[in-house]
Amino acid sequence: MDNIQLNTEPVLETKKLNKQKKLQLWLKNNLFKDWKNAILTIVTLMVTIYLLTRIGKFLLASEWGVVTDNLRLLFVGQFPIEEIWRLWISLLLLSVFLGTTWGAWRGIIGHVAISLSILLVIFGVIPYTAMESKVYLFTSAAVIFLFYFIGKYVPKLKIPLLILWILYIPITLSIINGFGVLEPVKTNIWGGFLLTLVIASVAIICSFPLGLLLAVGRRSKLPIIKYCCILYIELIRGMPLIMVLFIAQLLLPMFLGGIELDNVVRAMIAFTLFSAAYLAENIRGGLQSIPRGQFEAAQALGLNNFKVMIFVILPQALKAVIPAMVGQFISIFKDTSLVAVIGLADFLGMGKKIAANPEYLGKYMELYIVIAFIYFIFCFLMSHVSKHIEKSLGVGTR
Repeated sequence: MDNIQLNTEPVLETKKLNKQKKLQLWLKNNLFKDWKNAILTIVTLMVTIYLLTRIGKFLLASEWGVVTDNLRLLFVGQFPIEEIWRLWISLLLLSVFLGTTWGAWRGIIGHVAISLSILLVIFGVIPYTAMESKVYLFTSAAVIFLFYFIGKYVPKLKIPLLILWILYIPITLSIINGFGVLEPVKTNIWGGFLLTLVIASVAIICSFPLGLLLAVGRRSKLPIIKYCCILYIELIRGMPLIMVLFIAQLLLPMFLGGIELDNVVRAMIAFTLFSAAYLAENIRGGLQSIPRGQFEAAQALGLNNFKVMIFVILPQALKAVIPAMVGQFISIFKDTSLVAVIGLADFLGMGKKIAANPEYLGKYMELYIVIAFIYFIFCFLMSHVSKHIEKSLGVGTR
């Protein structure tokens, strides 16, 4: 044994020396290649240390009571306390779907499931969360991993899961409204992050098929369909989103013959119509990138125009414009803050109302930092999922 140790020690020392040499070589080539790079590295390091020091002092010296005292308002607005159990049931249902999908399909959905679990655990651990909320948060995180194993060992759930994901938003809205049996919670008291998620989710899901139809319709050979699609796309793209929101609030009931729609539904319609026009142009760009030979080859195989578009052209076109579409989805998620102009209090709008409270005057910076951090997490997740989808589909590779 002594001989073995004596023989292995020089080898370990050689490996350490090789690592040190590689590190020194990397530092020399990348940070201290010449005197200009050395000065730039030193200045950058000094600025970074200064900024980190200032940020650290701010985080330690700030009073975060404005956030901890208003967690419920930030996330669910003025949603009645006695009815919050409906939101928790919706979250548990999301955990069930997410965990089962992770187990059945694997891949990138696992990153989303793990990220959500970490967020749930963090909010459950912080001492400012109510005990009842802690129970729901930890239970939701546990449900994700429990149903992961169910999805993993029951592969027949793949097709039903796709149908359930399509129905998730209607089911959630039905739960919040009590399935028509319990007294519904009026949408005018919805607010905070709940309102942001609902509006963004509905707009993203509904605008995609509408934008797809508009993009295909714009390339139609029928003049009526083609020019109607062009008129709609150019008209909506020529107006700012705030104007579309005002039109939905003031003129939409007139076009619907006096049918009453609450403000949240009108906002959903406005965001859906606005986003569909931009998605249509993104998808049209993907359609134009497909070589003419693809059409001719598909027609040579005996496929009609409908099958050519569905099975040959659209899959390639959508794959090519994934970054543009996800960028549009991220914009929808962030632009929901504009609903404040029509009297709705979304995540950012609720933060503004809290900051205007005389009790928290001068403490708005802490509030906006937390709001920005939550926005960043969800936008980063969408971007991260997009990159993995592109990688799995081989976008940009031959």
